[in-house]
Amino acid sequence: MDKNDKKLPFVLTLGVVLIDQLTKWLVTVFIPMNGIGASFMGGFLRIIHARNTAIAFSIGTGMSQNFKMIFFSLLPLVILGLIAFYLFKTDTLTHLQRWAACGILGGGAGNLVDRIFRPLGVVDFIDVKFYGLFGLDRWPTFNIADSAIVVCGFLLVISFLSTKKNS
Repeated sequence: MDKNDKKLPFVLTLGVVLIDQLTKWLVTVFIPMNGIGASFMGGFLRIIHARNTAIAFSIGTGMSQNFKMIFFSLLPLVILGLIAFYLFKTDTLTHLQRWAACGILGGGAGNLVDRIFRPLGVVDFIDVKFYGLFGLDRWPTFNIADSAIVVCGFLLVISFLSTKKNS
């Protein structure tokens, strides 16, 4: 695989980080903490200003602030570094797998920037009504970085499963 073919998907990484940080900045500037900035489709979708000092679904909320800062910053940094290293070294990934992995890197990096530079926590702002499914009135609030991780993770898994079937 050509070196440029390996580098090009990192454009997605950069794009996700930039869009994620821009949207988070807009939220922090224009929506007061814990406020609702906009509501669409009868409240189905809201743009709010929330902060999360833990990880996905507020896991780790009860941990000490110092432990969370170190653990939730250091661990993702190591994982992101390993993924990036693997992407540069391997030639076995398909183009879709490489792009999906770079989208996951972008999402992880976007949230890592918040963990390091936003002492109040990761900015979350997309709030969706969940109609009581799984006991939730609303899905846990998320952001662009989270969306990139989920969508690209799903694509990566589907790609691995379909590649395995075709082998």
